[in-house]
Amino acid sequence: MVPDRPRPDPPDGDAPLNPPLAGRFRRTAGIPGRVAPSDSPAPFPSSPSSSASSSAPPSSGLTSAPSPVPAVVVAGTHSGAGKTTITAVLARELRRRGLTVQPFKIGPDFIDPGYHGEAAGRRSINLDLWMMGEEGVRRSFARWSRGADIAVIEAMGAVFDGADGTGEGSAAHLAGILGVPLLVVVDVWGMTRTTGAILQGLLGFDPDTTIVGCILNRVGSAKHAQMIRDSLPPELERLVLGAVPYRRALEIPERHLGLLTREENEVPRADRAAAQADAAGTLDVDRILDVLGVTATAPRTDVQERPARSTPTRVRVAVARDHAFCFYYEGNLLALRDAGCEIVPFSPIADRRLPPGTDAVYVGGGYPESFADALEANTDLGAEMAGRVEAGMPVYAECGGLMWLARSLTGFDGRRHRMLGLLPLDVAMDQDFLAIRYVEVRTRADSPLGPAGTVVRGQEFHQSRIVASDVEPSLYDVTTSDGETFRAGFLRTNVAAGYIHLYFADHRRLVENFVRTAIAARSSAE
Repeated sequence: MVPDRPRPDPPDGDAPLNPPLAGRFRRTAGIPGRVAPSDSPAPFPSSPSSSASSSAPPSSGLTSAPSPVPAVVVAGTHSGAGKTTITAVLARELRRRGLTVQPFKIGPDFIDPGYHGEAAGRRSINLDLWMMGEEGVRRSFARWSRGADIAVIEAMGAVFDGADGTGEGSAAHLAGILGVPLLVVVDVWGMTRTTGAILQGLLGFDPDTTIVGCILNRVGSAKHAQMIRDSLPPELERLVLGAVPYRRALEIPERHLGLLTREENEVPRADRAAAQADAAGTLDVDRILDVLGVTATAPRTDVQERPARSTPTRVRVAVARDHAFCFYYEGNLLALRDAGCEIVPFSPIADRRLPPGTDAVYVGGGYPESFADALEANTDLGAEMAGRVEAGMPVYAECGGLMWLARSLTGFDGRRHRMLGLLPLDVAMDQDFLAIRYVEVRTRADSPLGPAGTVVRGQEFHQSRIVASDVEPSLYDVTTSDGETFRAGFLRTNVAAGYIHLYFADHRRLVENFVRTAIAARSSAE
C-alpha cells in the first residue's frame, strides 16, 4: 500500500508548504543575481538510486549565461500576494503592444500556467530545479524563449523563500541562474507606510539579487495608492511601477490544493480579459520595458513557440484534457510529439469513445473528485477502455488519472463513485491528508515507461489516498528529495499508474519506449 502520512503542520503564516530539496548554495560575490554551488554538499545530489539515465543530473556548477531574451521574474512578498494576476496582466498588455510574450512558471505548478497562456497567447512552461536541474532549467528557458520578444516568469512563493527555510529554488535563486531581474508584487491591502519598510528590507536583504521595481497590488483606491507613494522616500518611490486596484474579475479563487483552474473559474474569459486590460492601465509599462531594455515592435506573424520538427507520425496518443484532467507539463507533450506521437485530446467526462485510431492513452492529473458523477456515468467510454487495455493498449496515468482508473473514488462528502476499475484499488479524498514532495523514481519492472531500472524525477501533490487495494505497489522504488524511501505506483499488463507526476521531457529513452510499446500493441491487435 502507499504509505499514509499525516498532513504536515503548516509553517508560520499561510504560505504553502514547499517540498524539501537537497543541497545548499552560496552567492557568487560581485555578480548580481548569480549563484554558484557550494563545494559541499553538492546541490540537488542524486539519491542513492540515481544512475546516468536520470533526467535531472546534479548541477554542473556553471554560472549563468545572460538571458537569451529580455526577461523578468514576477515575485511576491508572500504566497497569495497576486503574482499570477500581475503576471497575466503584464503578459496581456505586452501582447497587446505587439510583443511576442513567452510565459514561464517556476516550480511544478499546473494551474498558474493556464492563466498565463490565456493572457499571453503562448503556452506557459514550467522551470523546476529539482526535476530539471540547473542546466535543464537554462536549456528549457532558452528553447522556449526562442522567437519571443520578452519572457515573463512567475515565481513560486515569496522572493527569498526556498526549501526548508533556505533560498534553494526561490525566486531569487532561479532569477540568478537565468540572469534575470525581479519585479516584486506587494499586497498593500490595509497598509500604507509599512510598504516602505518591506521594500527596504527586500532591497537590503541580498545585494546580489537585482530588484528593478515593484507593483502595488490590491490598492483600495487612487487615494490609497497616492498615500503609499507619498509615504515612500524618493529612492523607493521610483521603484513603484504600478498600483493595481482590487477587482473581483481579477481575483482567482482558491480551493483545496491551490487556485481554481482556468477551466473552472466562473468569471467569463471575456470579463477576465477586460479586467486585465483595465488593470494594465495602472502599470507604467513603458518604464517596465525601459528597465528591461525592450523596445515595442509591430506584431510579428512569423513566430512559432518552437521550431516545428518534421517527425513522421508513428502512433496516436489520446490525451485526457477537460475540466477534470488538465495537469500536464508542456515539455512532456512536446517530447511525445518529437518522438512521432500525434496528440489527440479527448474528454473522459463527455466523450463516449476514444478518438479513432488511438494506440495509447495518457491521463494526467486534475480534479476528478469534482466531476465524479459525470465520470461514473460515462460507462460507454469505460467499457471501451477496459476492452482496449485487455487487448494490450498501453495506458499511463498520473494522480487524477490513477483515481479514474481505480475501482472507486469517494469524495470529501463521503459519496462513493464507481470508476473504471482497471486497477483493483479504492481511493478517497481526505481533508486531513496531504502528500507533497519531490521524488526520484526507479521502475521495478519492465513497463510502458521503459525497462526495469529506468530513473526519472517528478513530484507528488494530492489530498486523496488509497484506502483499499488488492495489490501491492509494484511500479516504482521512490526516493524523496529529503531521503525517504518507499514503493509506489501500480503496473498491470500495459497499464502504468501512480500518484507521481513525472517530468520526462528530456528522457528520450522513456518516451521512445512508450512509443514502441504502443506500436507493438497495435501490431499484435491487427
